[in-house]
Amino acid sequence: MLVDDHFVVRSGLVASLELEDDLHVVAETDRGEQVIPLYQRHEPQLVLMDLQLPGISGIEATSALLSAHPAARVLIFSTFARDDEIQSALQAGALGYLQKSASRDELLTAIRTVAAGQTSLPLEIERRLRTLGAEPGITPREREILTRVAQGNANKEIAADLGISEDTVKQHVSRILVKLRVNDRAQATAEAIRRGLVKV
Repeated sequence: MLVDDHFVVRSGLVASLELEDDLHVVAETDRGEQVIPLYQRHEPQLVLMDLQLPGISGIEATSALLSAHPAARVLIFSTFARDDEIQSALQAGALGYLQKSASRDELLTAIRTVAAGQTSLPLEIERRLRTLGAEPGITPREREILTRVAQGNANKEIAADLGISEDTVKQHVSRILVKLRVNDRAQATAEAIRRGLVKV
């Protein structure tokens, strides 16, 4: 799904992406307010999101989308690469960030990487963020779930405790593993303790 307020940009992206056998644009919009209803209707594997939008910003739209649909995968595609904007986008839950000056191959690689549920940042941006100590942030809801994972609770127990579906818990846990760069719940617990995200 494409979210960009420039018609020419969206048209160019559609034409370019549709040349690939494994990529298909199912929806597009120029406003952040339309992101959740369109996502619910089309359930895209990936949302390609601009930051500068009329009405609510791309960061606000990303945050709202991931609150409602934690399984959503968002790749920010922006003209700008300011550290504060990149940090905010990652903290909102985006898995990747790419400038519009990137090559077509770089864009295709980023799309496929984020669609697979992995993080994607250009090397230069990753280095800058590492220097700042920034990375995709754990949201308050994810911290609640992470605490219960560390306590040894199963998804079913966590779901009942928080009043959400077991499937939603699974989606949150998947995102937590990606953000912590670990492979399983035991590693997530160890990393969360190391970072001080949960108390023993």
